[in-house]
Amino acid sequence: MAPTDTTLPDLALSRSSLDRVALERRRPEILTELLDDPRTRVAEVRGDRMRVAAADDDVLHLVLRAPEPEDHTRLGLHLGRDGEGTAYVGVVTQGDDPEPGGDGPDPADDGWLTLRQAGEALATRDAGVFTTALALANWHGTHRFCPRCGAPTQPTQAGWVRRCEREGSEHYPRTDPAVIMSVVDPDGRLLLGRGAHWPEGRFSVLAGFVEPGESFEAAVAREVAEEVGVAVDGARYLGNQPWPFPSSVMIGFEATTRQTELTIDPVEMAEARWVSREEYRDLLRSGAIRTPSGISIAKRIIEHWLGQTVESVIEPGEPMRPGTARAL
Repeated sequence: MAPTDTTLPDLALSRSSLDRVALERRRPEILTELLDDPRTRVAEVRGDRMRVAAADDDVLHLVLRAPEPEDHTRLGLHLGRDGEGTAYVGVVTQGDDPEPGGDGPDPADDGWLTLRQAGEALATRDAGVFTTALALANWHGTHRFCPRCGAPTQPTQAGWVRRCEREGSEHYPRTDPAVIMSVVDPDGRLLLGRGAHWPEGRFSVLAGFVEPGESFEAAVAREVAEEVGVAVDGARYLGNQPWPFPSSVMIGFEATTRQTELTIDPVEMAEARWVSREEYRDLLRSGAIRTPSGISIAKRIIEHWLGQTVESVIEPGEPMRPGTARAL
């Protein structure tokens, strides 16, 4: 979908510049050829981390390398080619991440960051490489057996398909669509919710998975009704981005409602509230409310409603991001 002045441009995890060259995946020998070619750039996935380094412009870049012999024994993922024809291959290796709270070295000290940590600052090409490689690695990690017969499956088509060893059925990477939406009342107030297991002060817009046989717009209406008991009048598309935690794509909307009385589902929500733009700015400045992370489309949806970036509220003088609607 082409961007317009009412959609959200440059979402952190929607950026990519590689040609996926999907037809190359059909050649059984393609990964072997690429890993024998010293010009190929290898992006190593270790657990949920990839190695990054900062450039002079403070933009983060993946630390890419030439293939090494051991890569032929690892799970390989043909991610695509750049404009000069250089191939990029993800390889999945065993991580040495310490247990939470343990005494081992912090992998971040050696540049190994998660996508949540690095995504917003990554260069365009590398944001796409990290997002795609992580999504594929997550899928392979949970689909090692055939859902039809239980036999082991093996990767094929350059890491984009798994084939059952027993009956030959092919299985493809799974992506679970979820809608995420602002809901605005007749006074221009935004509906914010705190999930049942979220800490105090953490609020975001509502979201939920799309059910089988359901359109995106219908999912928006159902999720809002289920979580806070409000009927929406309509929903308008804002944008989308991959969310490989582990395997979703988030489709953003803005919705309106004439209802303001909330009936909260206590299983899903700890609390929900309406806020005006000025109230939200005051809550941000006081530290009483926490925004979603910088890589999330949730933060961008809130900023679209607010008319400015969160950073420009906390630090006046920060420039507005292009595509942020100004509040009336």
